[in-house]
Order: sequence, then C-alpha cells, then structure tokens
Amino acid sequence: MTDRLSSLLQRFTLRARVYHGGAIRNELRHDGHGSEGRLHLVHEGLVVFSGPGRRRMKVVAPSMIYLPRGVAHRLQPAPGATAEVVCAAVSFGSAQENPLLRSLPDLVCVPLAEMAGLEVTQTLLASESLANRCGHAAVVDRLAEVLVVQLLRWCIERGELHSGSLAGLADARLSRAITAMHDQPSAPWTLDSLAATAGMSRSRFAAQFKTVVGVPAAEYLKRWRVGVAKGLLRRGLPIKAVAHDAGYGSTSAFGKAFAQVECVSPSGWRDRLA
Repeated sequence: MTDRLSSLLQRFTLRARVYHGGAIRNELRHDGHGSEGRLHLVHEGLVVFSGPGRRRMKVVAPSMIYLPRGVAHRLQPAPGATAEVVCAAVSFGSAQENPLLRSLPDLVCVPLAEMAGLEVTQTLLASESLANRCGHAAVVDRLAEVLVVQLLRWCIERGELHSGSLAGLADARLSRAITAMHDQPSAPWTLDSLAATAGMSRSRFAAQFKTVVGVPAAEYLKRWRVGVAKGLLRRGLPIKAVAHDAGYGSTSAFGKAFAQVECVSPSGWRDRLA
C-alpha cells in the first residue's frame, strides 16, 4: 500500500507553471478565470494580499500563499517598497474529480518558519527563478510542485483541515481505509471490510468517517470510483472494461452509480465530453 498522500497524487497529475519570479513593484492581479490554482512564495519583503471573501492581510516574508481553485485575488508590495515573489499556476488535472481539492479551503497562508524542511526548496526556487540557466523553466516548475506537495503534507500532519479527504487522511485509523480505497478501487469493499482495515468496529468507523470526511464511507467510495472511471473513459476504454476496473460487477450497476454522481449515463458523459 502506498502512503496516504501518494495514493491521491498518483491518480491526479500535479502540474505547476511558474509565471513570475523576482521583484514586484506594482500590483499583481489574477481575475479568477479558469480552474487552475495559484501558489505565491513571498521570499523577501512585505506584500498586501486581497482575496476570497474580500479578505485583506499583510504577508511578511518568507511565507507561502496557496489558492487551490481559480479565485480572484491580488498581491501588491507595501507602499514605497518592493518584494521578491515567485508565482505559479497549479493544476491537478480535473478539479471536479479530485477529493483533495474539494477538501481544501479557498486560501492557505503559512509562514515558512512553521513548515520545517522547506528552507532548501524555497531558497532554491527563489534563486532559480532569478537565473536564466539551462533548463530554468523545468527546474522552477518542478520545485513549485515540490512546494505544493510539502504544503499538503503539512496540512495533513498538522490536522489543519477539518473536513474532506485530507481530514480523513490526517486521522490515523481512517487513513488506512481511505488509502486502501484509493489504491484498490476495484476491490469488493464493504463497510465491514473497510472498518476492519481501519482497525475499528463497524459502527464506530461509520460514524467517525461521516463526521470527519463529511460523507458516508459508501458515498465516498462511489465518488472515488466514478472519478477513476471518468479518467478511464477519457482514455477511450470500453464501458464494460471501465465498469470492471472501477469495481462494479456489471455495466448496469456501474451506470446506476455513475448517474447518481454525474446525473448522466457513462456513454452520455463520454459523448458530451467528445
């Protein structure tokens, strides 16, 4: 079994694209269009951040600001000053299928001093963003991806999220069952087998799963399987094969579950996608 975060990341392709690195003297604005999130590493100086819910705050370097979804926001240096900032667009493939993104708040802002182990990554990213060396773009993009993974790891280990899949992965016992579902979506999971995997009684597991994750375990498994199925349908696999790989014994059972989540049949969803 893979670790609790890697099992999610293996299903969704993390991509970062650094589009600014260096000093800012004027406002940087993002209009919120598109589904890509935004990562801002404030390396030096002080910036004023304005974002979701008309939130406005001063961010003292070094800090990391992560907005997992496309929301309007802006950064500007303190009056009469400049700041060193690295900005990247971040995506995980299809955001609608990713329980990781659904469990994150609109904004995560963390001083890097609270995140042990990031000093090397953020220093290297800041220095590479100012250089124009061979392979520059590939290096800064990969470093930005590392920072995102480190931030997600911090959220799990610190228990900073109180609902959704990441909150479940932060729970020592629930994470065993959730990771097992992520790793083996086609396994014949039942509430009893999931509870046994978590090392809990059936009733205790069911109650704690719904409280922490926000949905019953069976509903989470169904949504995860449908998300896996959508990825397979995109690749052009036949519906019968997709149903099997997603954990359903028949195409009719698969179609019913798919329609419950997507309000359309698998074939209708694929036609609409085309």
